[in-house]
Amino acid sequence: MPKAVFLDRDGTINREVDVLRNIRQLRILPGSARALAAFRRLGYLIIVVSNQPVVARGWLSEKEVEEINQVLLRRLAKKGAKVDAFYFCPHHPKANLKRYRIKCSCRKPKPGLIRKALKKFKIDPRRSFMVGDHAWDIQAGQAAKLKTILVQTSARSRDDLTRAVQPDFKARNLVHAARLIQHLTSNI
Repeated sequence: MPKAVFLDRDGTINREVDVLRNIRQLRILPGSARALAAFRRLGYLIIVVSNQPVVARGWLSEKEVEEINQVLLRRLAKKGAKVDAFYFCPHHPKANLKRYRIKCSCRKPKPGLIRKALKKFKIDPRRSFMVGDHAWDIQAGQAAKLKTILVQTSARSRDDLTRAVQPDFKARNLVHAARLIQHLTSNI
């Protein structure tokens, strides 16, 4: 069975902004592409799982979020990195748009996005990781029975909620997370 590194998008791969609504705001964090390339060399699929409440708020359409993901994909590819799949949750319990105002199983901290990818790609969760910058990333990874790594790359990684959650490991950034995963998998 394949193994995967599941990654949050905003604040983990790219710079966190208050609300990413425009491609001009998209900035890849230093070392992200290098880390993704390292995950690939270690034999991991790379899957991005992201909450995108901008859709529920009516600020972007699902298609526009997909377009931002495609721009990110192309920018990462130019730097030698590949993402196997993007999954995102457009829902929010307090959405402006009624059709997105639901309590779903795909909005992190629920593990629905991860479980969807586990099933589609037949991924072994025991050999896989969830890497993110917020408590809900860690909680979703734990609920899906993945090993979890909190990257300290955004203000969210230092908020009170996140400090209360116990990831399996902490890393300064994605490059540090890649080194950590390499070390962990070489000792198995």
